[in-house]
Amino acid sequence: MSLAEFLDPLQQPLVTVLDTPVSWTEVLGFGSGALCVWLVARQHLANWPIGIANNLFFILLFAQSGLYADAGLQIVFIALAAYGWWTWTHGGGPGTPDLPVRRTTRTEWAWLLAAGVVGAFALTVLLDHATDSTVPFWDALTTALSLTATYGQCRKLVESWWLWIAADVVYIPLYAYKELYLTSLLYVGFLTLCLIGLRNWQRDLAVQQRQPVEMAAAPGYEVGVGRGRGGSL
Repeated sequence: MSLAEFLDPLQQPLVTVLDTPVSWTEVLGFGSGALCVWLVARQHLANWPIGIANNLFFILLFAQSGLYADAGLQIVFIALAAYGWWTWTHGGGPGTPDLPVRRTTRTEWAWLLAAGVVGAFALTVLLDHATDSTVPFWDALTTALSLTATYGQCRKLVESWWLWIAADVVYIPLYAYKELYLTSLLYVGFLTLCLIGLRNWQRDLAVQQRQPVEMAAAPGYEVGVGRGRGGSL
């Protein structure tokens, strides 16, 4: 069986939305994508393997729709997912393997902004000259925003949610224009989940920042020990 024959069932219509056939690929991408974002908002490690499955579905979907940058982006997402999976479990340093939520530094913002602008410009030129894309700038912009947001997510930067929100605001009308109505609806859901994720990570950061203060104020607390005198190490 060839690869095309293997993938053909995924490309068959499952339902019809607004007189437009919706394939198995788009439906599976919808479900896995929604589950992935929900898990990220809860800082659940399972978001990474679910996200990789979502990327595989979207490679096929976007390639069929002429969104070549978005299709290629999924391959990068898979690599970043492997990196994120590792950093979430090993990136906290000695004694604290779990990576904590934190704010984005000014230096990180400068690098992310520079990478985003250069990436969006380079991709726009590439798509305009090397593909038949009808939306080269918007395809490139969402790709650049998504890559910077994913890097921030890998490092558990609170502000990565704002980058995802910006990307989703563009994705929603872009996918509707491409008649990917279910995917456009999915990104409305993503936008809502991003707002929830932003709130959750801000709350978790506040808890992290409050804990050292509460520990220092606790009776019997000794600097360098981190527990009361009566506690065991």
